Amino acid sequence: MSIEILPDADALALRAADLFALAAQEAAAARGRFAVALSGGETPRALYRLLARQQFSQKVPWRRVQLYWGDERCVPPGDAASNYGMAHAAFIKHVPIPAENVHRMRGEDEPEVAAQAYDTDLRALAAQSRPAVDVPVFDLVLLGLGTDGHTASLFPHSEALAVDDRLAVATQSPDGSPRLTITAPVINAARRVWFLVSGAGKAGMVAEVIEGLRAPIAVPAQGVAPAHGTLTWLLDEAAAAELSAAARA
Repeated sequence: MSIEILPDADALALRAADLFALAAQEAAAARGRFAVALSGGETPRALYRLLARQQFSQKVPWRRVQLYWGDERCVPPGDAASNYGMAHAAFIKHVPIPAENVHRMRGEDEPEVAAQAYDTDLRALAAQSRPAVDVPVFDLVLLGLGTDGHTASLFPHSEALAVDDRLAVATQSPDGSPRLTITAPVINAARRVWFLVSGAGKAGMVAEVIEGLRAPIAVPAQGVAPAHGTLTWLLDEAAAAELSAAARA
């Protein structure tokens, strides 16, 4: 695990955009594609807006990029709460990525149907590996962090946390709202996993997750541990404020 602490949210977004472009170039050169699972939230939105700018967009081999999502609210793509809708408005519609390379979760469909369909999509991605694998190996999974310790739509004490035979499932947020999410095995199979976290409101949970104070059933982000990949925390100073000196070193 590595931790990078940037001065503020703007610097965090710039650093993430630089790293995203570099990761895309490396993956496209090595394997002919860059498969990434996107996150929702305000911190990723700042990254996505930068990717639409020429200084970053021209560095990304968009025709070799395959976009997926880590989770989605069960709303139509035009809804303000849609993770896909946010990403589309922020950068997808501004860059030359082929429409067939964008694999959204269908939040407007019945949740179990949508989850099964996305599970099928992810298994198709896994089958494209040489040799084929059971779980897709994303080049990058982007994650956020909730103040309750959830990541993607894996919430504390959710039954979805124990799922190991599905790649995507229907679940619920604590308020009962239906969600779709990839499962922990998908996250932990990735080559790179990045947490993007900004703001003082996340500082306590950032420290709790990084310093391992509770079990993953209570703090799902604590269960993110790539088996063969790297885990990177990109934080601004406000989000890192409660880390111990040892963790910051």
